[in-house]
Amino acid sequence: MKTVTDLDRTDRRILNILQRQGRIANVELAKQVNLTPTPCLERVKRLEKEGFITQYVALLDPVKANASLSAYIEVQLESTTTEAIALFDQQMLALDEVLECQLVAGGFDYLIKIRVEDMQHYQRFLGGKLSGIKGISQTHTYVVIHDVKSETAIKINP
Repeated sequence: MKTVTDLDRTDRRILNILQRQGRIANVELAKQVNLTPTPCLERVKRLEKEGFITQYVALLDPVKANASLSAYIEVQLESTTTEAIALFDQQMLALDEVLECQLVAGGFDYLIKIRVEDMQHYQRFLGGKLSGIKGISQTHTYVVIHDVKSETAIKINP
């Protein structure tokens, strides 16, 4: 499997730029990486085909999207059998409020990141959706007061 260390400097620069400006015009991208447009576009298409670029997205303002409250929830399951994990994973995929869900090692089993409109919506999520999932033995919630740093780009050394 190829990784970024197998890419040349130009490919890595392309990835860095596209992570921050997904809608940049190919002509401008080519200019920034010192290529002509055709070879630049060919490189982008190759990076997409090889799976380095998995998708292009628009990042929304959470306040304008009525999702200003962010929280992290630790979840401990009653059982961590393969079946219990698969069932929990499937149920997390169905919840729109869940932005991220990771199976982790440590003192609990999952860390979930949610975004909801406000505390009342959080309460409805916790009481109406999360608590209805079988197999959860315990949860702990940490409500975000202020985002100090929130990045989507992965640092790739040129």
